[in-house]
This record gives sequence, structure tokens and C-alpha cells, in this order.
Amino acid sequence: MLSIPLLDIVAFCWFVGIWVGYAIFARKRAKTHHSLSSILCTLRVEWMDAVVRKDNHIADAALVGNVERTVTFFASSTIFVLAGVLTVVASNDAFVRVLEQMPFTVEQSHGLVLLKLSGIASIMVYAFFKFTWAVRQFGFVSILLGMAPSVSRATVTQEERDAFSLNAAKVLDQAGHEYNYGLRAYYFVLAYLSWFVSPWLLIAASIIVVAVLYRREYRSHVLRALLATHNYQPGPKQKGDL
Repeated sequence: MLSIPLLDIVAFCWFVGIWVGYAIFARKRAKTHHSLSSILCTLRVEWMDAVVRKDNHIADAALVGNVERTVTFFASSTIFVLAGVLTVVASNDAFVRVLEQMPFTVEQSHGLVLLKLSGIASIMVYAFFKFTWAVRQFGFVSILLGMAPSVSRATVTQEERDAFSLNAAKVLDQAGHEYNYGLRAYYFVLAYLSWFVSPWLLIAASIIVVAVLYRREYRSHVLRALLATHNYQPGPKQKGDL
């Protein structure tokens, strides 16, 4: 039976807890504070409002397609990472010998190393599902752009245009969230890799990743630039999640 040291269990629980905790924290804080999620949510609504005020949507479809290709790239890359993890699993003995030769690496059994590798595979599977779901939702946005009511259609009322722009923005916003969750998995898997060296390093790396994510979401230069170019105030419908 595999014996897992208590410190490794604590480090793993800390890693999962800080990941889930930050996701909940970021989602709630975006409702009351300026963040990339909240300002992008507002900009997506205004983008879809602009869509229904023009007849030509070619440029808008090209922009969505460009983002969709980026997400597809990450989804494809995730498959390659999974293939690499399976290759390492197949040569677990050689991988353990490499770890033993690394400085500051704690002693660990082959079974524990396999368990850690399965954790990487699980994170990558999670990221793959997030990326592919984001790709599908961006595809839905492309369909919506194709049937968007234009100003030349006199039979469409302003209420119908407003309803379309709001719901199209919801789909676009959800696609952006799924993409963000997939990217966040990549950040945390980098912290997870430090577990192969030491559980203490995993704890420290998790804190560093959260600090980086927090700074980029709430204290970054790009956030200040977005706020400066847009007189943004959080309202009942602009809270980071439509």
C-alpha cells in the first residue's frame, strides 16, 4: 500500500485549497472592485451593442475567430503535454533517478512520483475541457454575429436589438471565463511541478502564483490603461459575470 508523507498531503491540500479559494475570491471581488474581468465584461456588452448598430460584421467575426484560434492552440498544446506526461509515466524509473540527482530534492517513492504525475495529467485534462468548451462558445458567438440584427432591418425593434446584444455578450463573456480558467490551470501546474522537489516548495510556489494572478488581475498596468480609456463604474449588469 502506498504511504504518503503527512507533509505531502498538507502541501497538496494547500495547493488545491488556494487554487479553488482564489477562483472564488476573484469571482466575488470582480463584482465590487475594478478588475480585468469586470472591465472586459463591460467592454463585451458595448461591443455587442455596437454590432447591432452596423450592417457589416466581417471585422467582428474576424476578431472572434482570432481569439478562437488562440484558444485552439492552447487546447492542442494541452494534448501534447498529456502525451509527454504519459511518456514520463512509462519511464518512471528513469525519471525518479533524475529526481534523485537533483539538489534539494526530498526522497520519494516510485509510487508517490506516479501519483504526482497523475496529478499533472488531471490538471491538463481539466484545462483541455475548459479550452475546448471555450472554443465551442466562441463558435457560438460567430453564429450569433452571422444572424445579428442590423440597423437596415426595420422590422427589428430596439428592444430586440438590446436583448440580442446583452445575450450575445453573455455568451462571449462565458467563453472568456472558460478561457481564463484554462490559462489559470497552466499557471498552477507550473507551481505543481515544484512538488517533485519538495512539498515546502509547492506551498511557496502556490503562494507566488496567486500573488502573480492577483497583481495582473487587480494591480496591472493594462488594467489601469483600460480604465483610463473607458469611464468605467461597476453597475448592476457589469459585475464581471453577466
